[in-house]
Order: sequence, then structure tokens, then C-alpha cells
Amino acid sequence: MTTDHSQRMAQELSLPPNRVRAVLDLLEQGATIPFIARYRKEATGSMDEVAVMAIRDRHEQLQELDKRRHAILKSLEERDLLSDELRRAVHAAPDLAALEDVYLPHRPKRRTRATMARERGLEPLARCIFQQENGDLRQKAKEYVRPEADKDQRVPDVDAALAGARDIVAEWVSEDVRVRKALRTLFQKRARLRTALARGKSETDTECAKFRDYFEYEEPLPRIPSHRALAALRGEAEGVLSLSLRPRDQEAVDLLQRGMVKKRNSAAQELQTALTDAWKRLLAPSLENELRKQLKERADQQAIAVFAANLRELLLAAPLGPHPVLALDPGFRTGAKVAVLGAQGALLEHTTIYPTKGREDARRAAETLRSLVRKYPVRAVAIGNGTASRETESFVRGLDLHARPRADADTPRPVEVVMVNEAGASVYSASETARREFPNLDLTVRGAVSIGRRLMDPLAELVKIDPKSIGVGQYQHDVDQAALRRALDEVVQSCVSAVGVDLNTASPELLQAVPGIGPKVAAAIVARREQEGPFTTRRQLRKVKGLGPKAFEQSAGFLRVRGGIEPLDAGAVHPERYALVRRMAQSLDCSVEQLMNSDEQRKKLNIEQFVGDDVGLPTLRDILAELEKPGRDPRARFEAFAFADVHEPADLEPGMRLPGIVTNVTAFGAFIDVGVHQDGLVHVSQLADRFVRDPAEVVRAGQQVEVRVLEVDPARKRISLSMKGLDS
Repeated sequence: MTTDHSQRMAQELSLPPNRVRAVLDLLEQGATIPFIARYRKEATGSMDEVAVMAIRDRHEQLQELDKRRHAILKSLEERDLLSDELRRAVHAAPDLAALEDVYLPHRPKRRTRATMARERGLEPLARCIFQQENGDLRQKAKEYVRPEADKDQRVPDVDAALAGARDIVAEWVSEDVRVRKALRTLFQKRARLRTALARGKSETDTECAKFRDYFEYEEPLPRIPSHRALAALRGEAEGVLSLSLRPRDQEAVDLLQRGMVKKRNSAAQELQTALTDAWKRLLAPSLENELRKQLKERADQQAIAVFAANLRELLLAAPLGPHPVLALDPGFRTGAKVAVLGAQGALLEHTTIYPTKGREDARRAAETLRSLVRKYPVRAVAIGNGTASRETESFVRGLDLHARPRADADTPRPVEVVMVNEAGASVYSASETARREFPNLDLTVRGAVSIGRRLMDPLAELVKIDPKSIGVGQYQHDVDQAALRRALDEVVQSCVSAVGVDLNTASPELLQAVPGIGPKVAAAIVARREQEGPFTTRRQLRKVKGLGPKAFEQSAGFLRVRGGIEPLDAGAVHPERYALVRRMAQSLDCSVEQLMNSDEQRKKLNIEQFVGDDVGLPTLRDILAELEKPGRDPRARFEAFAFADVHEPADLEPGMRLPGIVTNVTAFGAFIDVGVHQDGLVHVSQLADRFVRDPAEVVRAGQQVEVRVLEVDPARKRISLSMKGLDS
């Protein structure tokens, strides 16, 4: 059952229907989101990745709705229940909640109290109550009393008859589409999250401590941010908290009675009782479960968005570039592992030093580092920010290292010392990737290599690690893991596409993040490199096993061949446009190389004359920008950073102004590393001198900032910071 939803989606997303249809067609043809956004601008009206993703996600939701609609129609038809009116109602349902409401009265169900009451013949009496018929209802109920009947048919007295009839009425009310819609609106407007310490739990229990803020907590649904929702739900899942999410009972009962009780007689009184029962026993639990699911989905989406934004910033952090690096993975007892890396990240030499153990060990450590810096043209020292990092940093800075001069320089060059976030380095060290790269190295040496490579090119190294191990999210283990994985994988692919990948130096992990290339093709590319030498042109990709025409189309523009036969292979111009670029060069009577190297020649181009049926000004402008700076890196320039002279939380005092690096941005604020082995928190209320709704408006992961210390709480291991009144 396939439905064209492009018109509906266009209206919902405020986009032209033909553009929405074009995106859907491209997705159905196997195009990736980065490819569509970069190379199909004429078809989409220059939509960015966010817009393309929104179309894809909404289309998937509507397809799921269609799938459920089809299943319901099939079920109704098989049970001979599908009338024309019901069919129309099923087709008209705009969303899943409305669809399930339509289906609810006809859904196969287990025996309920209402079912058993019907079996005892009490439905006519229920109808009297529901219609609020005048007359003596108890006298009417006597007609249904059958004390001598079989057990399943027995109605011992009038009260039992009325109770059974009320059960039927309660079920009718709970399955009424209009009632559920009205109460759903009430839930959205008036529901409140209430949490309390679960029965049998004590405030002094160790596992309860982290949920202290939720022992007596209440908040209106519209104001609940993702982190508080996920914290409360986790507390309930761990058995520490009890949780409810509904409006006050009286509000709901009053709404039902205003809408349904029209008379003042004995039947109306029974109806009021049935409505209260319908709310408490049937409607409230059902709609609360529905709302819980919505709250969880919304919280998941917000938390995943925060994680994805943080990951993007880390992946696109400024690289030092292809320069030799000396990397240290610090440690007290086991010493600091040292790895010297060449300009392309190859391990040249490794050893262990003990700079913090004793005077003689420190002297030998200093000699070792000076010797390595003299031996190799080291540009920077990368130090992991884990155990013993600040002590190791102070030791290295005290050496005042200078690298041997380059061939074109006369004097030694100072070596920069840089602290590197090592989150996830241990995961890499024990991974199959690390074992394949360095089968004979100790895990700690692999960690030092990863730290050095992160400084040289964060993107190329971090793609080797499960994004969840990088530690830049909030409640990442509580959210939908499939949705989280998809979102993070898409961020990785987007960042890799934006930067581009050197076909001849990229690792298999980096290659498989390129649109159109999976693990098998990435491995085949590396094997082709090892067997036949470097690629000299993108065209050679067509000979790689498993990389067909579609994969070539999707991936080629994001792969770079530098110094090859075709100069355009070094940039982001897609091979499908090479002929167009040659026509541009011919129009100026010059070569493609001259067009790329001459700003004067490019200024002569009138790109409008090259507009055609399949190429417009957006693509032509992109081509021109790429010819000006082939393969340009969109990442910022690298800037070294140094912490203040503080090493432990005890060194901090209120009022201190310190430089720091943002390590994580959450919905409630930003965590800042100020160099004391424990991140401090700048609460959202302390991020700026103005009101901040979203911390991402002010800070981003990896950003260098200045903060002021507000408070240090050693008992709770908390450091409170502020950015108010500071230029950052």
C-alpha cells in the first residue's frame, strides 16, 4: 500500500511540493543525504542536509502510519467488521493515535469486565444508563437479576446488575474517539510529572543518592526538558522512584461529566459513577502510557540532537595538520607512554618515561624527550588529559623543547605543548582496528598513538571509535539506541563529506564513512592501494571490486586524489561535471590547470552561459568556488591552548578567572575542563548576561572559553562556574 505523501509533507514542512517529491525520488534511487545536498541542488532548490533529513524522517513516519493502517484494514476485513463508514474513518485518521482510537472498539481483546457483563445480558441496562433514561433505574435493574443462573450468567442482585452495566458504559466511554481526543488535549495542557521515592526505598540508600532531586518533585508537562524527563524515567526504571504523568483526576472527571451528563436522574448518577471509573481504571492508564511514550520520544530526540551537535564540533575540530608529533599517554605508576608519529601518522618510535616518579627518573625522561625532539622534526607534543596529565604537562613545558630547524630555517623552532581529550582512546586501544594497525604493540602505546593522531586530524582518528565512547552526550544509554546510532553515524558521514577524504592515505574506517562506501568496499580500496600502489585518478575506483556505478556516483565527489593525473580529482568537483569545467576552460582558451591557478581567468567566466537542463547557477557557483580553492578544508585553523597554573580542585577559589575548554554541552549547561582532572559546570543560567534557552546558542564542544569559579563542593565533587560578565 503506497501513498504519495509529498503534498502533505510540503504543507507540514513549508516546502514546495515538487522539491519534496524530487528529494523522495532521489532517496528512492539510493542517493545519500550528503550527495543530495551537495550535488543535486537544482532538483532540491538548494536544500541543506537538515531539510533533506527532515523530509526523509517524516516520510518514514508516514510510511509506518500507512503500514499500520493497512494492517488494521486487513484485520477488520478478515473478521467481517469493515463497513464503508469504518473504512473511511481508518483512511481519514491523520496520525497513529487517531488511527488507534478508531480501531480500539474493534480490536480483538481479552475478556474484560464489560465483556462478562455483556455475556450476562446487561447491555440493555447499560444503554439505559448511557442515555440517562428517566424512571426508576433500580426497578428496571431487577429485570436482569438472575441469582440461580450458571456462574457465568449469574446476576445475584440489583447492585451487581448496575455494577455490570456501569462496566459496559465505562468501556464505551474509554473507546469513544471524541472522548479520547478531548482527554488527550487535556493531558497535553494540564498533565504534570510527579515523582516520589519508591515504596521500600530510603533516602539514605546508596543507589538513591543520585536521584535526590526527584524524591518530591512536580513539574508541568510543557516545561519538562529532556534531561529531567530522562533522569526521572531512569529513576523509575531502577526502582528508586515512583512516577506519574497525568492531569489531576478531578479535572478529567469534570471534563467527562460536562460533556456527557445531561440530566438529573438516577441513571445520570450511575453515569457519573461509570465516568469516574472509566477515567481511573481505563482512560488514565491508557493515555498516560501514550503520553509517557511521547515524552520519552521527545526527550530522546532532544538528547540525541545534543549528542549529535557535540559530536559534530569534535569531529570538525581544528587539526594541527600533517606534521610530526610526539604523543604522551601519561601515568604515575606505569609511567608515560611516548610515541613519535610522522607527518602522515605513522609510528616512528616509542618508549616509556617516568617524569613524575623521582629526580633520577625525571632526568632520564628529560633526556629522552630532548633526544627524540632533536632526532625528529617534531611540531608539537600531544598529552592525553587523563591521569597525571597536568603533572606531565608541567614537566614537558619546563623543558622548553625546541625542534631541529627545517631545511629552510636557521634556528630551532619552539615545540608546542597541547593537551588532548583522550576520551575513548582506551576503547580504540582494545579494538579490532587497533589490533589490525598495531598487532605487536601494548594497549597503552596504541593509546599514545591515538592521542597524537587526534591532534593531527581529529576527524580521521575519531571515526575509528564508537561515537558513544567519546562521552559528549547526556543520558546516552537511556535513549533509543537504534535512533542514537543512526543519528551519530549520519553526523560522522556528514563531517567526512564536508572535509573530504584522501583516497591514498585514508584508513578503512574513514573510507567507510564516505557516502556510498561500506566496510567491504573500503577494505577493497585499501587492498587495491596495497597491491597496485596509490590511485592516480578517481576513475580507477571503477575497477575496485564491489564499487559499482551507483557507489561511484555517490562517493567520488567526497574522495580526493592529490598530485594525480587529473587536477580536478584534488577537489570537490564531481566527475560528472569534469566535461563542463573543460568547456569553461575552452571558452577562455586555457587549460583546466590554468583556470584553477588564475584568479584573473576565473573572473572572466560568465557562468550563466553554462546553465543547462541539468545544471543551474547553484552548481556552477559551487564549481567556481572549488576551482578557486580545490579541496579546501572547512575546519578552523589550529590554535594551541594552555591551562592556568591550577592542577587540583583544591587549587580553585571562588572568583578565580580561568581559561577552559568546553568538553560537553547539555540541555542544562556546559561542562568545562579547566585543568584540574574534573570538569566544572556552567549552568545554563550562568552562560551569558542574557536569557539563554539553548546552551548551544552560546557554546560548542571544543570551544576555548574563559570562566569564573563560583563554588567548589569537594563532598559532591562539583565545580560551579560562570561565564557571565566575561568576554569568551
